[in-house]
Amino acid sequence: MAFEDLNVWKRSAALSIEVYQTLRDLKDYGFKDQITRSSLSISSNIAEGIERKSDKEALNFLSYSRGSCAEFRSQTYIGIKINYIPHNLGNKWIQESKEISAMLTALSKSIANKNHQTDN
Repeated sequence: MAFEDLNVWKRSAALSIEVYQTLRDLKDYGFKDQITRSSLSISSNIAEGIERKSDKEALNFLSYSRGSCAEFRSQTYIGIKINYIPHNLGNKWIQESKEISAMLTALSKSIANKNHQTDN
């Protein structure tokens, strides 16, 4: 399976692109750096995990990706509160990150179940 074929990778990459484009002119470089890096980390960890040789490594990177989703979501809540991110857009990003996280959980379970079945 190629990471480019995964809907979860496509959606997380699209989210990251939207974050970068939306915050392009934000002058708070510390905040902008943190939130863009966490959004970018979601798709990057999916790609790295899927390309790893072992399922154990893949599961670790998918876990990192879920962590990046949570980090991104936390930063988005704060960005909304400090008026860096429009409320409606921030809520859209929060929902998308929750859905991506659920997709990552399902993918991880699928990989883990595949291993469990081959162990029997």
